[in-house]
Amino acid sequence: MISQHPLAGGVAVITGAASGFGLEASRLAASLGMRIVMADVQADALERAAAEIRGLGAEVLPFRLDIAKADEVEAMAAATLARFGAPNFVFNNAGVGAGGLIWEHSAKDWEWVIGVNVMGVAHGVRCFVPAMLAAAQADPAWRGHVVNTASMAGLLNAPNMGVYNVSKHAVVALSETLYQDLSLVTEQVHAHVLCPFFVPTGISQSHRNRPPGMQAEAAQVTRSQRVAQAMSDKAVGSGKVSAADVAAKVFDAMAQRQFYVYSHPKALATVQTRLEDIVLIRNPSDPFAGKPELREQLRQALRN
Repeated sequence: MISQHPLAGGVAVITGAASGFGLEASRLAASLGMRIVMADVQADALERAAAEIRGLGAEVLPFRLDIAKADEVEAMAAATLARFGAPNFVFNNAGVGAGGLIWEHSAKDWEWVIGVNVMGVAHGVRCFVPAMLAAAQADPAWRGHVVNTASMAGLLNAPNMGVYNVSKHAVVALSETLYQDLSLVTEQVHAHVLCPFFVPTGISQSHRNRPPGMQAEAAQVTRSQRVAQAMSDKAVGSGKVSAADVAAKVFDAMAQRQFYVYSHPKALATVQTRLEDIVLIRNPSDPFAGKPELREQLRQALRN
């Protein structure tokens, strides 16, 4: 029953709320009678999404921001606390994708992807967790959850995805540390990490949100970056698990206090192989061992 979910009637803060997992999580939060702060970098998409969620009966505070910028996240946190109080659910979900051979990423590529994917999560944690801990201390019945969106790329290292892999590994490490740190100081605030595989969202079109200073650079993409974009478009677009399915898994994980959240549990076999490589001091295994034709396609695309 919706009314039995521990978040029912609480407060949610959701970044990347205008599309994908963020929008689906906003819809579920509305069904739970939550008050929702919806944040996104795209003002027009955010306006449409906020209108939809209001139409579901939820009280919504839309907040246009770039989560890579500390002062903007701090302003959102201040607005949230003033309007709704401490959030029971913080979904540090906004993220961007970028591919290509790792030495071909420009300094601006690194700054953009790490800024959004890593620092955006870090800002969400540092700006909201103290208020959540204060709320927990003031009320023994209060409960809170922080969910950080990483990726299966945070548990693996597929080729031609360098900067993205690095950023998502950082989110997994941040989230695991947050889980351990919270366990030292409270039983009322819990951490979770979402590691989706290929799910149809807007992540493969992240270049639409490149900062203004990167627009000229976007026109000078390398061969490997074009190949990565094409492969990402195909993989993400053909995903059978929907963003709504993943959002439901997130809410189930919070209810069950489950830390790791996966969209495709079967993909964990490749994670097992990577862990065995590490423990056995074995060179990294071929990520295309099960589909050698994909390896040859990628090699040919990069070499010809």
